[in-house]
Amino acid sequence: MLDKKQFVTIKGTRNGLTLFIDESCSFSDAIHELTEKIEASRPKDDEPTVSVTVKSGDRYLQEEQKEQLRNIINEENRFTIHAFESDVIRRHDALLWKEETEIKSFNRIVRSGQVLSVNGDLLLIGDVNPGGTVISTGNIYVMGSLYGIAHAGAEGDGNAFIAASYMKPNQLRIADYISRAPDYESEGVYMECGLIDEGQDKIIVDRIHVLAHKRKEITGFERRIQNG
Repeated sequence: MLDKKQFVTIKGTRNGLTLFIDESCSFSDAIHELTEKIEASRPKDDEPTVSVTVKSGDRYLQEEQKEQLRNIINEENRFTIHAFESDVIRRHDALLWKEETEIKSFNRIVRSGQVLSVNGDLLLIGDVNPGGTVISTGNIYVMGSLYGIAHAGAEGDGNAFIAASYMKPNQLRIADYISRAPDYESEGVYMECGLIDEGQDKIIVDRIHVLAHKRKEITGFERRIQNG
């Protein structure tokens, strides 16, 4: 006699349990089997609550389906859902992700009083003059001279960075961090980048090659530039 196919598989990890839902079965069948398994494996009342990560593969879970899972995997049964993970997302979310990660390129000079603001990464082929401002929710690349203000990670991304061919800004901002121009006269620096140093808890300016070690996403940018 063939073994009955399992719709729900539960595996233990160092961080708790991982629950895999078969993407080919009906959701109601998965819920039925999960209910039986949760009741059979419920920890004792004196044991700590177990964290569960739900993985649904190529199945997209609607919010009402997530709520059904939460009703089964709950603290009353000594379980709690840590995260939902899926290999698919909604079209709206995909378009939003594309918008936020896409490199927006401009060939212009940002003059005093002008503001250039984008979602995603900003590639500016040109200068940012004193009094000019560039703002991006992602990283900023200035293929020219940065004299004005640059604000990367404008929506709170502390991993964002600012790179410029020539760096002598009035102000650098990354997320909520601000670095102002030095009080003394500076000659500026070539091929430098500004990024948050968590150890020093401030924005630092360093040689641009450090990005290969400190910000792995730079390699993705290089591939996109090469491939068009």
